[in-house]
Amino acid sequence: MSNILDFFKVSSAAPALIEPAADKRRFKRLQWSTFLASTLGYGLYYVCRLSLNVVKKPIVDEGVFSEIELGIIGCVLFFTYAIGKFSNGFLADRSNIRKFMSAGLLISAGVNLCLGFINSFILFAVLWGVNGWAQSMGAAPCVVGLSRWFSDKDRGSFYGFWSASHNLGEAFTFIAVASVVGAMGWCYGFIGAATIGIIGALIILRFVYDSPESCGFYAPTSGTEKSKVMKESTEDYNKAQKQALMMPAIWILALSSAFMYISRYAVNSWGVFYLQAQKGYSTLDASFIISISSVCGIIGTICSGVISDKIFKGNRNIPALIFGLMNAGALALFLLYPGNHFWIDAVAMVMFGIAIGVLICFLGGLMAVDIAPRNASGAALGIVGIASYIGAGLQDVMNGVLIQSNKTMVDGVEIYNFTPVSWFWIGSALMSVLLTLMVWKVKRDC
Repeated sequence: MSNILDFFKVSSAAPALIEPAADKRRFKRLQWSTFLASTLGYGLYYVCRLSLNVVKKPIVDEGVFSEIELGIIGCVLFFTYAIGKFSNGFLADRSNIRKFMSAGLLISAGVNLCLGFINSFILFAVLWGVNGWAQSMGAAPCVVGLSRWFSDKDRGSFYGFWSASHNLGEAFTFIAVASVVGAMGWCYGFIGAATIGIIGALIILRFVYDSPESCGFYAPTSGTEKSKVMKESTEDYNKAQKQALMMPAIWILALSSAFMYISRYAVNSWGVFYLQAQKGYSTLDASFIISISSVCGIIGTICSGVISDKIFKGNRNIPALIFGLMNAGALALFLLYPGNHFWIDAVAMVMFGIAIGVLICFLGGLMAVDIAPRNASGAALGIVGIASYIGAGLQDVMNGVLIQSNKTMVDGVEIYNFTPVSWFWIGSALMSVLLTLMVWKVKRDC
């Protein structure tokens, strides 16, 4: 067991980033390599996480699982992911991020490979739960890497760029996996996702670097100095992480993020199903419309840091309010405008994608990291993460129940009433906005 823990252990730790005195060119190369590989690698995490969302309708049509069973399966992933986000956020602060992150993606890819050959509800749910735990090993190492490799003045902008990985992965999933499913069937959708995940893990292993210290920059030279630094770092981590746990503002942000994640994953998990069942789109067309939100989310995440730093002078609350209201408005347009109108649905997904892109960056982590102790970034992300994905898990069950309980058979045709679901999604977005207002003036006090 100790050998396994040592494998993930960070080689040395120094939370304060110091500009290296020499070899700046090599430092920049490793810094950019870590950033780009983390961004791409975490994007490919999403392919192994969202594969099920693309194949829900074919699975229901073939009678493999019901809507409620799919809701339970999705809920299992989110709950194990939530617990994993919390614990792995704390572990990531102390881990070798390259090994930690690549191991999670390899496990997730292995689960997807198995799911292509399984029709048992219990076994499917258990493996999807394992996938949730493995998926929780992705985000925290990336954020910890940003804290290790980038200074405070740069971190917000790079966090925004990294957050685009969510949307890149989502868009790639809804296009690539849907194409495979349309051509070969739902089983091959999982197999294709697994292949992509393995490629992502290899990229992380090759191009991500744990920390500047692990690469020979400003590390203590003697064994005594190294032991002293490790002891002080451990004490600092313990103190900072306890302080983060005791901050009410972080928990309020976590709850706000939870309601935002309900609306986010309602569209990601059930948007394709909704467009097929309610508006008559094909699997590929419905997936394409939902993928628009993912592509446009890239704009939101990339611009989020610039918007808050340049336009609002570092204030993240104002843009969080603006884009929170945009999120609710986009959902209202998507759900309440009747009939099959491609351009209306596309515009709604453009608005939704941009809004969620900004909110993922702010509510999903950066606002909590801003006010948390500097060497508790992973812990702050873990607190937000466990709340966010409990919300995401609850929406999967709630949506499954609401959809199936409001289904009727008319002349042998399934007719769905999505009115209760619509107000559940829109109401969650509005609750997120109200909670965001409660932390309007909170600043870091340490």
